Amino acid sequence: MTSLPRLGRRCHDSLNPLHSQIYFAPEAEREFTAVGLEPGRMSYFAGRAAAMGAVGAGVVAATFYNFSPTLVARHLPRAWELASPEAVLGARLATADASLRRLLGEGIADDPDVAAAAELAATAAEACGVSGRPLYASHAALPTPERPHLALWHSITLLREHRGDGHLVALAAAELDGLEALVSHTATGNGFTVEFACASRGWSKAEWEAAQARLADRGLLDAEGALTPRGVELRREVEEMTDRLAAAPYAHLGEPGIERLTEIGGRLTGQALSAVAFPPGVFVRR
Repeated sequence: MTSLPRLGRRCHDSLNPLHSQIYFAPEAEREFTAVGLEPGRMSYFAGRAAAMGAVGAGVVAATFYNFSPTLVARHLPRAWELASPEAVLGARLATADASLRRLLGEGIADDPDVAAAAELAATAAEACGVSGRPLYASHAALPTPERPHLALWHSITLLREHRGDGHLVALAAAELDGLEALVSHTATGNGFTVEFACASRGWSKAEWEAAQARLADRGLLDAEGALTPRGVELRREVEEMTDRLAAAPYAHLGEPGIERLTEIGGRLTGQALSAVAFPPGVFVRR
């Protein structure tokens, strides 16, 4: 029998692309620049942070974890001089609406499976705790949109940020700083390509190599930058702790609900991926 934490991970994996596609959506620049933000990376930092209010670069670097603080500081707090957090949140929801309709079709707003998934995801999110979960807590304070596809996107966001906050706890317990976490994760052969990870997170080649050297000194990477058996074990421990800390919403939902939500999420994500929700060169392809 599959354990509850593993069922939760499967459900997360089926849903998460439906949230994260907005960070690559062409609609994003249109919506965010319309409220005053500068083109480029500012929309990502301001959009994801806006639920916390007009926070500075330090708060975002801490809660986003694996971005270069220098990159974050190029965009915050300047973003709040150009647009209020409330306006940015509106632009973010408009981006989600437009991108989901493009990827999944205009009928997504009236799809009964989407409405069912929205209810299931909201039920799961009821059991998300706020203690030590700053990104989750800030997004949980936002109103749930009325339209089912946006209500689903909102609840997926809550589950994602709740899991993400717990993941940072696991990384800190493993004594991995933001860049070391990124380097060690790419070394697993999953997730981002090294090129995209470096460029999107704002790290230089020298900084990346210095993090590799620190991990090698701990016996976690070998001379070629691959994970050692000790490194593989540490990453396994991080992921298992993350799954465990993220299990409460799925325990609340129950296995039948998890299975149904995973089924619908998998179908919608497959459709979004077929519609090229993510550009080439972002993720490792297996």
